[in-house]
Amino acid sequence: MILLHGFPELSRSWHHQLPALAAAGYRAVAPDLRGYGRTERRGPYDLRTLAGDVAGMVRALGRERAVVCGHDWGGAIAWAAATYAPQAVERLVVLNCPHPAAFARELRVNPRQLLRSRYMLAFQLPWLPERLLARDRAAAIARALRGGAYRRDAFPRDELERYREAFASREAAAAALAYYRAAFRERGAFGRAARARPVSAPTLVVWGVRDRFLGLETIAPEKLAPWFAPGNAPAVVLIAEAGHFVQNEAPGEVNRAILTWLAETGRG
Repeated sequence: MILLHGFPELSRSWHHQLPALAAAGYRAVAPDLRGYGRTERRGPYDLRTLAGDVAGMVRALGRERAVVCGHDWGGAIAWAAATYAPQAVERLVVLNCPHPAAFARELRVNPRQLLRSRYMLAFQLPWLPERLLARDRAAAIARALRGGAYRRDAFPRDELERYREAFASREAAAAALAYYRAAFRERGAFGRAARARPVSAPTLVVWGVRDRFLGLETIAPEKLAPWFAPGNAPAVVLIAEAGHFVQNEAPGEVNRAILTWLAETGRG
């Protein structure tokens, strides 16, 4: 099982899930995404390339297929892996991330979601965003995590220090921002690919309802349906008292939701 983190996070954002998955008998692996942590900070950062990273990791671990689980940007990569590398995705689990093509449409037609996502537009500016994120030992990263959470106790001071250390250089911040910049350059490329190869893997969507960045309407059944193969529809679990960083804000509920669904859908 491959677990993919989001922005502005690290592989350790899954530290509540890894022991539970291991105890249930899964080989669970949580990498730092390309450009994050101590990985090589070298693009490209488009979804096709990032999906290829997932497929390559599955092969490197000696498997042909894996359960791919992602949150936020990791969720977007998980969706992309199910589209660009379906042979590597046994089942798909996505936390607080709409399908990228559905999300792109929401940005065009949903003023409330555009307002929630206005920071993405600011990230398109050259050099200034990474400078602001990295200054004062990445204090902005700590504010983004704690301030963006519904349950702020999910990120105690010692936990935030780990993230601040990881994002304290402009190079680290720039690599994370490169995901957003590549997405704007891609425009409709992923949507065309998703229509040609819709999601066929069994899928679970777990959603912290108190998300401050993404509206619940982005995963409405009618908005997800066009991106799934005929006869396939995602299971959806809503977690009422959690926000965007759901796996840290409500780890017990997230673990139960994932493990229950994995048991119900059978193991590969």
